[in-house]
Amino acid sequence: MRASLDTNAIIHFYKAGLQNILFDFFDEGVFIYEQIRNVELNNHGQEILEAVDADIRAGKIELYTDEQLKEQAVFKIFQTNVNENRNLYGKGDLGEVYAISLAQTIGAYALVTDDTKQGGPYMSLLQFEDEVMPFTFADILILRYLLGDVDARQTVDDFNLINEKSELNWAFRSQITKFIKRFLTDPYREDDKEWILSQTSKHGVRIKNKLAELSKLV
Repeated sequence: MRASLDTNAIIHFYKAGLQNILFDFFDEGVFIYEQIRNVELNNHGQEILEAVDADIRAGKIELYTDEQLKEQAVFKIFQTNVNENRNLYGKGDLGEVYAISLAQTIGAYALVTDDTKQGGPYMSLLQFEDEVMPFTFADILILRYLLGDVDARQTVDDFNLINEKSELNWAFRSQITKFIKRFLTDPYREDDKEWILSQTSKHGVRIKNKLAELSKLV
């Protein structure tokens, strides 16, 4: 999968030193728009900026500039997406607008954001007919556990580390419940349920058993 990153998700993974989870899980590429690097992270993520820049130089993160979008002949599409998303999300954090617009423009298919408030990018994308799938850091940890080779204990430990370092005050049990509702019992989009069942079937995973095992630890 390919992913466009919102500012908050970048900060949360990097503060915990767990950014490699992003690169391993989204093995087809991780992308950010230049405004997120130059403005949002500069204003809100100074402590992690050096590490982010190192990963950009190493090619782990691809930084999209206006010039690059013009070279790929998609800059006007990007501008249109930005204008439409600004109308949807109002005058809030422009980082989320740029992150969503980049995902839509380059076909990233995934947006990583921890902004889950009503009207924010995560909930809105679940309720729109949009090809972009939103994931929080908790979703990614659960998906890595279901589809990868990380056990339940490590998943809980990684969640607790991100939660603590960014002072999020999230409850993992609640995040697991939301994950089950979204992907299995009461999905906003049937495509999400079809996607998770296809992925777990491909990996030979008994999803209900694995989620029950994870729930026992929280």
